[in-house]
Amino acid sequence: MLTIGIDPGNTGAIAFLADDGELNRVVDMPLMANGKKQQLNAAELTRILVGAAGNARAVVEKVGAMPGQGVSSMFNFGMGYGVIQGVLAASGIPYTLVTPQKWKREAGLVGKDKDMARTLAQQLYPDAPLGRKKDIGRADAILIARFGSRD
Repeated sequence: MLTIGIDPGNTGAIAFLADDGELNRVVDMPLMANGKKQQLNAAELTRILVGAAGNARAVVEKVGAMPGQGVSSMFNFGMGYGVIQGVLAASGIPYTLVTPQKWKREAGLVGKDKDMARTLAQQLYPDAPLGRKKDIGRADAILIARFGSRD
């Protein structure tokens, strides 16, 4: 059974771990234009996830409001978060929510610099596409999937 780790948000990603813990693939969150901004592309997310239906479970980072973010930004972020859960449910992929504190504590990342997640994911999965500073969403998704695969 695949374990899917999802780091929501426009800079997030989706990671797929095989039964043996090997990284199957990691993809950036699919986006589409919405005026001058970007939003989650639900159709593309469905296409990415539909092949895993019946043979996967997902772990989604449980997110909430972030200080300093505008009302419009938070609304769009929350809408995307709901779309992720809706697509998983409609695809028949069971999922659980995990707080950042919980998966980061297990990974030994509490209180560490944000980029430490990318460093840890690179150490655990040397072939993962994590070479860019902006790949933190990919690293988080991989580590969320790793957390979920241990249940």
